[in-house]
Amino acid sequence: MNNIDMLKVIVTGAFFLGLNCAFAEEPGDDEADVWSTIEEEWNASEKRNPKWPQRLMHDDLSAWEKSSPVPRDKDSMEMWYRFDQRTEKRVAHELYALSIIVHDDVAVAHYLYSTAYETKDGDFARSNGRYTDILVRTDDGWKFLAWHGGDDE
Repeated sequence: MNNIDMLKVIVTGAFFLGLNCAFAEEPGDDEADVWSTIEEEWNASEKRNPKWPQRLMHDDLSAWEKSSPVPRDKDSMEMWYRFDQRTEKRVAHELYALSIIVHDDVAVAHYLYSTAYETKDGDFARSNGRYTDILVRTDDGWKFLAWHGGDDE
């Protein structure tokens, strides 16, 4: 093999090695993706996007809001989301990540929130609370499998 052929092999190898490194997952990427999904849900809810529950909730969802007497499945959560959209409008929120743990295709995220909303009567109120979300990695990205939390009283 002459020098030019050797150079071609080295350049080609370096190209594919660089390409592999560019697409390799860095530590912490999963945690960032999970947090991004949580923020996406809060932003979509605030913007009153009716499609986020279908897109971000796993079909096997079991969510237990503090205001609910029992855990609710995906259909129930969607129904209550539509109801809430008629009775109040979230106008601002801030999330505070406390802990995100990813183990294989399951993630657990603990966080606090502050939110402001406008009631149907035009009054404004604020609330603070906490959530623990459990997400599962799917072919379509991270989806909510379970959560528990709500307003601190």
